[in-house]
Amino acid sequence: MQDPQLSRRNRRLGLIFGGVAASMVGLAFASVPLYAIFCAVTGYNGTPMIGGVAPGATDKRITVRFNANTNPGLPWDFAAGQGPSQLALGEEGMAFYTARNRAETPVTGIATYNVTPEVAGPYFHKVACFCFDEQTLAPGQQVEMPIAYWVDPKIAEDPNTRGINTITISYTYFRTLADAERAGALAKAGEHVGKRTELIRPGTQHTATP
Repeated sequence: MQDPQLSRRNRRLGLIFGGVAASMVGLAFASVPLYAIFCAVTGYNGTPMIGGVAPGATDKRITVRFNANTNPGLPWDFAAGQGPSQLALGEEGMAFYTARNRAETPVTGIATYNVTPEVAGPYFHKVACFCFDEQTLAPGQQVEMPIAYWVDPKIAEDPNTRGINTITISYTYFRTLADAERAGALAKAGEHVGKRTELIRPGTQHTATP
């Protein structure tokens, strides 16, 4: 007959190991959302801010350009759905990107983004976008992905940005966040962002940005 004290100890150890395993799995799945949130709230080195509600159009206007890139490891066609758009500061705008899977099997991709000039990043607010959301496309499937955004009127008051007339938002699609890191896409977010990524990403091996 098994010792009752030994049985209790074994059950306790089982619960502890089970909790540790569950926590590791949870961190793995949470790494991308945590990184995306961190980048979005800093606005550091060309990282757009989380948007909220646009304050309303002013009499000053700015041109927004849309750039699309695809990492060579991802068999997709990815492009902006429109040319440059001019809108008033404080006015909410909308744009679209398209992606098509050229492969004969389903393929998952994930997009990073940044704004140039870098100093304009804190003034570019995303209300909604597809960045850092894993997207799986079936063979030959094409999708249209919208972004909603606005540019803070304060950009015209800051001595470092008031001369800026054009902002470019660039999206780059990768197979995984690890590919983005190897390509240097995450490093563009700044040194302290990279350090924060290491803190919230378990280990250095992951399959799922700034």
